[in-house]
Amino acid sequence: MGIDFSKLKRILIVKLRHHGDVLLISPLPSILRCHYPHLEVDVLVYADTSPLLENHPDISHIHVIDRRWRQEGLIRQLQGETHLLSTLNSRHYDLMLHLTESWRGAFLARWLRPRYAVTADYVRRRHSRWWRGSFSHHYAQPSRLRHTVEKHLDALRVLGLYPSPIERQLILKLTDESRQRVLAHLTPHGLQNRPFVVVHPTSRWLFKCWPTAHMAELINQLQERGWPVVLTAGPDREEMAMVAAILQGCTMPPSLNLAGQLSLPDLAALIAQARLFIGVDSAPMHMAAALNTPTVTLFGPSGDREWGPWMPPHRRRILTADPEQFPCRPCGLAGCADSRRSDCLEAIPGTSVLSAALELLS
Repeated sequence: MGIDFSKLKRILIVKLRHHGDVLLISPLPSILRCHYPHLEVDVLVYADTSPLLENHPDISHIHVIDRRWRQEGLIRQLQGETHLLSTLNSRHYDLMLHLTESWRGAFLARWLRPRYAVTADYVRRRHSRWWRGSFSHHYAQPSRLRHTVEKHLDALRVLGLYPSPIERQLILKLTDESRQRVLAHLTPHGLQNRPFVVVHPTSRWLFKCWPTAHMAELINQLQERGWPVVLTAGPDREEMAMVAAILQGCTMPPSLNLAGQLSLPDLAALIAQARLFIGVDSAPMHMAAALNTPTVTLFGPSGDREWGPWMPPHRRRILTADPEQFPCRPCGLAGCADSRRSDCLEAIPGTSVLSAALELLS
């Protein structure tokens, strides 16, 4: 059942997930404002993911939930939650799009009482009368694998708004300050005017990562062929330990190691300047896709059809293990039998990754 968007004023999009998940909602505000310029579109995300939507031209307000509230004690958490609810309530939303199966979304739909509230028909919520009664629209989910961006867009389709293919692009805006900070890193190494490759080998979920020895050899091969490598990673202790293991295996170390040193906006500015991005299923891979930087991405237990780089196929290479050898992937587990080691990732040959990288570099 479609709705009349011309009679709406404010919309709230709720996406309380990780960094990459949040970036994948970036087409929605632009689509809404493209078709109905009078609309104000707000988002509610976790505070640490909000930099990925900062400077988005079609977002009016970014509301955040700080996960540190809970660590700072019950009083601080109640203060934060109360202030958030008061702020959201003052915006008087006409429509809410809840893009996960979090119970918080159902609570917000009842608390804010928008005219329309939309969510997916999640299997695990079908038998909850309270959940189903919280929303005016439940959009169907296909039984076959579908990209997460398309699933988000279904929240608009169920309301009668059908975006064209050109409107579905990810949006990640850079700032001049981030560009200047990245330039300050590149210039001492002579990379400010040279093509280079960003290699981001880590993820917050280490079972998504290629073995360190394979990654070290890939870096060696790229450096030997004259392609400077800039190594990046998150500041998490486990990610930094993986970087250390990679560097130990490098006979030709990266031209520049920025692992653990960049904010999300600065990492985006670096990726935007790169000739190629190489990584795994992680937020920086989605950032590269949003910035139209060619990508080589390795996928193991997670699904490339759902989470692959959202960009034209000629600018990306998605590498997976032989499907005949590993018909079990994508399994969605934290490695084989949740062991945090993924045989399907370890089986991806280094020659295939190097070949894909050189193909895009050429």
